[in-house]
Amino acid sequence: MAKVSRKDAALRIWLKLHRCYISVLTVSGTSLREYKLSESQFGVLDYLATRGSSKIGILCSKMMVSGGNMTLILDNLEKNGNIRRIHSRDDRRAIIVEITEKGEKLYAKVLDTYSHAMSTVLSVLDEKEQESFASSLKKLGLSISERIESGQMMHPRKKITDSLNA
Repeated sequence: MAKVSRKDAALRIWLKLHRCYISVLTVSGTSLREYKLSESQFGVLDYLATRGSSKIGILCSKMMVSGGNMTLILDNLEKNGNIRRIHSRDDRRAIIVEITEKGEKLYAKVLDTYSHAMSTVLSVLDEKEQESFASSLKKLGLSISERIESGQMMHPRKKITDSLNA
């Protein structure tokens, strides 16, 4: 059997990761629809519930969505009473987003259902495999984030913006 180049191996891993992501997304989306939430809405609730209030720009960066998309996500969460937007006392231009008590209760309910669904998905891996998989994903994610921040890799949104301005 011929040796696979590092580039071809990376592409194969990416394709497997992408296919797996689509499958997991299908299962997770089903459990979120029960609560009338999108993946992005759940992501915002998760971020706010675990990390506390945040500026909208930081949420956009963490969720990798545009400001316009984030506005729609936040509008829907706010309409249902799950978050509130507050003008910053320090910078009147900045808007801080925080989760409400209703949002925290919803998050806890969704997390219970969601964690059960993900537990079922990952049950094919034993505990040691799950730990190894989680560790590898964290290592990869942190490496990508560091490279984007250092300029070694282009952030997808920045690349699109740069190409429009060229």
